[in-house]
Amino acid sequence: MRRWLLRLCAGLFALLLLAAVGVAAALWHSLPGGSHSAAISGLVQGASVELDDHAIPRIQAASLRDAAAVLGYLHARERMFQMDLMRRAASGELSEIAGPATLPSDRLMRTLGLRRSAEAAAARLDAETRAMLAAYAAGVNAWITDRGRFAAAEFIPLGAPRPWTVVDSLLWAKTMGLYLSANWRTELARARGSAAPWPPTGATAAPHAALDPALAETARRLLAALPRFPAPFTLPATASNAWAVDGAHSATGAPLLAGDPHLGFAMPGAWYLARIDTPEGSLAGATAPGVPMLVMGHNSRIAWSFTTNGADVQDIFVETPAGPDLYLAPGGPRPFLRREERIRVRGQPDQVLTVRETRHGPVISDLVAPDGPILAVEMANLAPDDTSAAGLLALNRAPDRAAAGQAAAAINGLVQNMIVADRQGIALFVTGRVPIRRGGDGSRPAPGADGSHDWTGWAAGAALPRVVDPPSGRVLNANERVAPPDFPVFLGRDWNDDYRARRIRELLAATAKPTLDSFEAMQVDTTSLFARDVLPRLLALDLPDAPSRQVRALLQGWDGAMAEDAPQPLLFNAWMQDFARLLAAGDGAAPWWQLVGAALSPGGAALCGGPERCDTLLRQALQSATTRLAAAYGPEPAAWHWATAHQAVFAHPLLRHVPLLERLAVLRVPVGGDATTLLRANPGRDLEAVHGASYRAVYDLAEPDRSRFIVAPGQSGHILLAASHNLAALWRHGALLTLAAKPDHVRVRIILTPQAGP
Repeated sequence: MRRWLLRLCAGLFALLLLAAVGVAAALWHSLPGGSHSAAISGLVQGASVELDDHAIPRIQAASLRDAAAVLGYLHARERMFQMDLMRRAASGELSEIAGPATLPSDRLMRTLGLRRSAEAAAARLDAETRAMLAAYAAGVNAWITDRGRFAAAEFIPLGAPRPWTVVDSLLWAKTMGLYLSANWRTELARARGSAAPWPPTGATAAPHAALDPALAETARRLLAALPRFPAPFTLPATASNAWAVDGAHSATGAPLLAGDPHLGFAMPGAWYLARIDTPEGSLAGATAPGVPMLVMGHNSRIAWSFTTNGADVQDIFVETPAGPDLYLAPGGPRPFLRREERIRVRGQPDQVLTVRETRHGPVISDLVAPDGPILAVEMANLAPDDTSAAGLLALNRAPDRAAAGQAAAAINGLVQNMIVADRQGIALFVTGRVPIRRGGDGSRPAPGADGSHDWTGWAAGAALPRVVDPPSGRVLNANERVAPPDFPVFLGRDWNDDYRARRIRELLAATAKPTLDSFEAMQVDTTSLFARDVLPRLLALDLPDAPSRQVRALLQGWDGAMAEDAPQPLLFNAWMQDFARLLAAGDGAAPWWQLVGAALSPGGAALCGGPERCDTLLRQALQSATTRLAAAYGPEPAAWHWATAHQAVFAHPLLRHVPLLERLAVLRVPVGGDATTLLRANPGRDLEAVHGASYRAVYDLAEPDRSRFIVAPGQSGHILLAASHNLAALWRHGALLTLAAKPDHVRVRIILTPQAGP
């Protein structure tokens, strides 16, 4: 018996050892490997890639089209699973691999029809743009064909990814257009009902749909059901800093530009650095896996960056039923358009979703209350004639600011502020298109039956705000309102705060002749003007208990700097977040710090229900915050450190939940700043940083090769490689890298050749 047990144990051990060896071998085979050669179908001439010690590629290609194929190959090599998740999320196909947990996201995306919109855009592509996207897809598919289920470690249990298509690349901009314009959620928040109107002042009366209890309940259920940042596969709605000075105001005698877009932190990050050299010139900057060419960067003649504009390009309409399968329209009843969407669910039967559409757009209320009020949503990024891909290609090739402005008008799928500079000057252009409304201000759900609030056309190009070579010698935007209230085109009612923009102006005014170094330092500035604005109100608060007065005393003399090693940022953010939760003003219609800033400003106490009520809520919030912090970090507030709680969390969306892989799939980086500082590191409810700059760059138009870049946490999506997180330390400390044509040291060389025909 003993011998039999020993043999059994030995056999089991051998099986476990073989299984471990098999898993290790499979994982090893899924890694991108070292220097090699490969063939790409559609590549016209040979191309080469050199990866430096940071895994940043230098691409040498005979044309931009060939460069697109090479970039597709590199994106697939490093980020194939990220790309697959992007197209699945946008197409409503996550549940096929993730199971029922992602059904809310899939149901939303199938209802909105992002993939259908991308397919319609693909059918209208011009020949040159289609050829670029097809070349990119050929590069991606060369990697998939060569590696199959080993294209990335995540595909080992899932099977090989399906081939990449032109439509898949167009989904990236569709996703950005959806999440970077969040007004439809704001409308739902207002329809649900709020403790106080938002904005608190300056709103103009306009007719809207009657907000009956049934509509409020449907809005409440919709808001609860819709995926919202920081949930997986979502994006924050507010993001980015960018500014530029002209040559007369810079130390180099030529314009300087800085840009850092703010998105949710993740592993891998949203951006992939690359330099591309062709006979047309050089490109360097941030690419987005899934998309050919640069999204932000320089082409040796111009440099550009983007910030979210905040214009209202989404409206919810309350449709009136007119019998079975009919709804009212100005010309009489119309039938709903209907389609069925089959959603595959891992481990469960398929789900069939029936989607209704009106003349305004898909009926989103069917997601939660198909028998209740009928809410349809109209979105600019889902409108036909989307030429964003062609516009981005034109921007990559633009020789000057004027050409960049023309390209901005063609990037019509999402509304962004584009800060651009060339050797001669600086400018701000607004991309996208803004609907012209027959009536109303788009702030609440509007009646859809009579056409009184219909969209009648578009404002785009020169009709939108633009600034070219201003007398001040500087242009900037940090998501604040980009045009005055009396601008001829109505852009929207809801605007972001200007705390970061004011800080940019403050720092530029304090520097006679900015340099790349001073721009680089500005990007990691941690001073919060929000904190400076509300501190006098907090310090004047009457506190009856000694412990609260003792804790608040730490804020005496504090300059609002959200430094990593200081206790004040921890106390301040915890206090203000607790106050915002008690306040509950606006009911989700604006970010919490914007609501708090308004409530604590002169004349803003109505958001609390009166000045005394504000004081009461502030006292309660301070007590709850300090009690919670003391339990977590000890009884001595002076010993607390902001970065102990405030860490940027870069996490793989799926592998973070897999036992034994969590340590590899999640990276935590202590960081300063907060939601209102130039060093954007937006704290969530647990004060971890979930949103900020995963790409930073400063550009020198006197010598573009002196421009500097960084992404976080790393270049690779393979969590077993150091390149998945090797840039995080540089990013944390505000360091940037140059991207010269030839790297100092070449770690990997890849030779790509045209694939021979059959």
